[in-house]
Amino acid sequence: MKRRVTGRVTSDKMQKTIRVSIPRRVKDVVTGKFLNRETVCLAHDEKEEANMSDVVELVESRPLSKLKRWELVRVVSRGAK
Repeated sequence: MKRRVTGRVTSDKMQKTIRVSIPRRVKDVVTGKFLNRETVCLAHDEKEEANMSDVVELVESRPLSKLKRWELVRVVSRGAK
């Protein structure tokens, strides 16, 4: 089963590639507080349908380039323009 994640597009300036930020919460070992962190990944966008600040769903894929390991499934919601 391939993993599916949801994140926000932070860059769409590349050809057929988008940069997606995936938020997560981790607990600090020392203080016990929850911290907001984000994972950044590059995803393949064949039709170039995602734009800046869109919320998108990604699925894990085979390595497409040096850094691309995800593919765009769908645009969940459009961001503000």
